[in-house]
Amino acid sequence: MPSDADQIATIKSNLLAALATESANPKPSYNIDGQQVDWNGYRTAILGQIAALNALQSAATGAFEELGEAPT
Repeated sequence: MPSDADQIATIKSNLLAALATESANPKPSYNIDGQQVDWNGYRTAILGQIAALNALQSAATGAFEELGEAPT
């Protein structure tokens, strides 16, 4: 069974592929007969999911940043 980090990486990869496909041939948002298609919102949602996955991936892999002061 894949680890959490592996599953997060797979999900992130899938979302990046969807975003790459959309950016290669971007579609406009539109409204026809009361039906709205919001491609801008779709792209924004994917970017938000990728940002959230980045945070989860850092937590799952134990990546962290240590701040400190160097002696002078």
